[in-house]
Amino acid sequence: MARKPNYNFEKRQKDLARQKKKEEKLQKKALKKDAQGNDIPETEGQEAGADGAETDADGVEGA
Repeated sequence: MARKPNYNFEKRQKDLARQKKKEEKLQKKALKKDAQGNDIPETEGQEAGADGAETDADGVEGA
C-alpha cells in the first residue's frame, strides 16, 4: 500500500521557503537603499544634529 502524502508538511515547507525569499529580498532592498543614501556628501556647516536640527560651523544649534 502506498503512503498518503502529507500535504500539510509540503505546504509548510513552501511557506517557509517563500518567507525566507521575501526576507532576503527586503534585506537586499534595504542594503541598496542604505548604499544610495551614503553616496550623498553632507556639506560643512549644514550637518544635522541628533534631533534633526541644523547646526552651524561651531556645532551650535540655530538658524
